[in-house]
Amino acid sequence: MIKKKIITPFQKFVKIESLSGLLLLIATLTALFWANSPFEDSYQSLWQYTIGFTSENFELSKPLILWINDGLMAIFFFLIGLEIKREFVIGELNSIKKISFPVFGTIGGMFVPVLLFLLLNQNPQTVKAWGVPMATDIAFSLAVLKLLGNRVPLSLKLFLTAFAIVDDIGAVLVIAIFYSGTINIGLLIIALILLALLYGLSFKGYYSKFLLILFGIIIWVLFLKSGIHPTIAGILLAFSVPVRQKIHTNTFVDNLLIISNSIKQETVLQKPILSKEQIEHIDNLENWTSKFQSPLQHLEHKLHDWVAYFIIPIFALANAGVVINSNIQLDHSLITNIIICLVLGNSIGISTIILLAKKIKIIEVPKEISNKQIIGVSFLAGIGFTMAIFIASLAFKNNPVYIDSAKVGILIGSLVSAIIGFAVLRWGDKKKTS
Repeated sequence: MIKKKIITPFQKFVKIESLSGLLLLIATLTALFWANSPFEDSYQSLWQYTIGFTSENFELSKPLILWINDGLMAIFFFLIGLEIKREFVIGELNSIKKISFPVFGTIGGMFVPVLLFLLLNQNPQTVKAWGVPMATDIAFSLAVLKLLGNRVPLSLKLFLTAFAIVDDIGAVLVIAIFYSGTINIGLLIIALILLALLYGLSFKGYYSKFLLILFGIIIWVLFLKSGIHPTIAGILLAFSVPVRQKIHTNTFVDNLLIISNSIKQETVLQKPILSKEQIEHIDNLENWTSKFQSPLQHLEHKLHDWVAYFIIPIFALANAGVVINSNIQLDHSLITNIIICLVLGNSIGISTIILLAKKIKIIEVPKEISNKQIIGVSFLAGIGFTMAIFIASLAFKNNPVYIDSAKVGILIGSLVSAIIGFAVLRWGDKKKTS
């Protein structure tokens, strides 16, 4: 019974991410067909349409694609921040024993693809793309695992999820340190002071979602204007959201019974409205509910569907539309390098490090996970779609040839990784997992 309660939320998470992966695939194919159709001009003009406002002292005007990449993706990173904090405080990363397995995988999945890219790259102008092959797309990779059903153990899905979260931490640090522009220290200090204020209020036990939204908008603008990529603001804001509950389950249940009985005893009006007494009881219930819910869990629950079913597919639709024809100029060496690094860099790096660490007993791998499954899931880590495209857009802001080349490499590399990973997991182990 206890096992079911622990597993069910994760299974729901996997289901959401798997469906998100399907929507990602649909959005990607739509973008590719649209960009290579007779309506190509409408695709390009839509995402380059400028939205914003300009005044004498302040300007905030961007093409639609940048509102998506800098604005909507900040919400995506905010959700990642919530997930990271939850995992470190109460989840799969809250102890050395739990974190060691995915951390060793992340070391191989980040450093080996980067080193391989730097080794293969011969063009100084494309060296900025070194961060592209180190990112894993959790939605697509979990969608592939979902197709395998009970052929893979739940612990393998837990590993892939934990690995992707640790990998996201690495990617966020890389973006913050290596892919931000010239920094305006004054604006950055103001943003950090506001963040410190939020952290202080959270530490004292005060939390207000309205204050979080207000400060969040201001901090986002300050990061944008300071030269630090504004999506980093989303991560840092998430860390200010408290995990704790103000009351325990027993207290909430007791008050729930009292309120429920009180509502039953009140006079029921014949009209389709509540009496004054019933409204007071409902307000009381809402107050107790807000105290019972963890603010972090509540926000994560509310945002997850929006990010999975709207923000990420919109990002794919706006960014995956690469024109593929004989007239387009592409850097084929960059495409080849990214494909090799996504497919071989991740698979060799992750599986080698984990199997070596397992052999010398530095980490403990669950017994139900076989060596072949580790190799299979290491190929799935080469599905770098969302974060990889995002890093490519930062690396080559003013060079559409390299951006398109990187996107082609990411699309092909991710597809090859998915096919090989699926094949290894599908036919590598004949037994099914109950």
